[in-house]
Amino acid sequence: MRNILHSDCNSFYASVECLYRPEIRDKPVAVGGDPENRHGVILTKNEIAKRFGIKTGQTTWQAKQLCPELMVIPPNFSLYKRFSDMTREIYLEYTSKVEPFGLDEAWLDVTGCVPNDKTGMATAREISNKIKNELGITVSIGVSYNKIFAKLGSDYKKPDAITEINRSNFKDIVWPLPVGDLLYVGKATRRKLSGIGVHTIGELANTPRGVLTDIFGKWGDILYTFSNGYDSSPVSEYTENSDVKSVGNSTTAPKDLTSEQDVDIVMNVLCDSVSRRMRESGLKGRTVSISVRDCNLFSFTRQRKLDEFTNITSEITRAAIRLFRDSYDWSHSIRSVGVSVSDLTSDTTAQQISFFEDPNKNIKLEKLDLAIDGLKNRFGTFAVCPAIMLIDKKLSGFDPIQEHTIHPVGFFK
Repeated sequence: MRNILHSDCNSFYASVECLYRPEIRDKPVAVGGDPENRHGVILTKNEIAKRFGIKTGQTTWQAKQLCPELMVIPPNFSLYKRFSDMTREIYLEYTSKVEPFGLDEAWLDVTGCVPNDKTGMATAREISNKIKNELGITVSIGVSYNKIFAKLGSDYKKPDAITEINRSNFKDIVWPLPVGDLLYVGKATRRKLSGIGVHTIGELANTPRGVLTDIFGKWGDILYTFSNGYDSSPVSEYTENSDVKSVGNSTTAPKDLTSEQDVDIVMNVLCDSVSRRMRESGLKGRTVSISVRDCNLFSFTRQRKLDEFTNITSEITRAAIRLFRDSYDWSHSIRSVGVSVSDLTSDTTAQQISFFEDPNKNIKLEKLDLAIDGLKNRFGTFAVCPAIMLIDKKLSGFDPIQEHTIHPVGFFK
């Protein structure tokens, strides 16, 4: 039987900040946007701030209303990356199979990598103590025979806790949990499941597989597999560049797309989301890819390499739309569309300036995007948008930033 761990650093950004600033350790602390300008959202908060009802994703001004004395600290991603690297160095002392899930989480497959007399729980306790003693932060760890239940275990008790979910106890621990706790069950999926009377993971597990596939297609089969503990996906081998390979979003349109204008509307929404997430992560990319599925479920992907690395919304949108128009003959209407950007680099990486283009143009576009990001963070995704999105609000009225689901590397290979 496999020994899979999922380790999650507790209140990661806030924990690191409190470690470096002893004077704030006993105060409510959050890491997020600029509190003076009321821009941005809460990225994480410490345990003291949680007691005031502050939640990740709240705007800073909303959090301040709940807790006027809240200290909101701007993020220092280079420092968090350093701590993330140090946690992974500890994980790699036990196994080469370490699959990051963001900066603060990772799966580990320690099967056969530790002495036979050492259980997964014993290994988890050892890792937890090592991180606490050497780095000064805490982790919550889930121990299980598959990745899905290991992640549920790390979420089950916080902070600084270890939970084992095995074949004999998973029905008691996992099945009573809300169905939204299961990986891949986002808001839209949860609403659909609620519509058929499925509210817990156990109810999902006991729903006939055919019913789920009728509603969700192949995802229904995956949800059935995950909820019943049948997941057998591997933990990927660790590589230095395993953190982020691409940034992307896709959507199934609320109605078939029957014209270039329809596609342009959806592409504008997706490209805005992708470029915003790249800017938030300090990334630029050079390869734009699209995925298209028509009403007959035929799908294809296309990609194009740009001349320069970019995270400018208008450039990514223009490239995606051009790719689509060059690739599709409109033999059928379109059901779903996706956009992603890969070949990533840091936005601080020096780039060669072209003799044939005005470098000030890109600087102005970058400043414009950042200003718009500030407005959207403050007033919501739909506060500012291109005029084309107003033509059909049914097509443009979805928010990929809120509904985005991260797909771990090791799944669906």
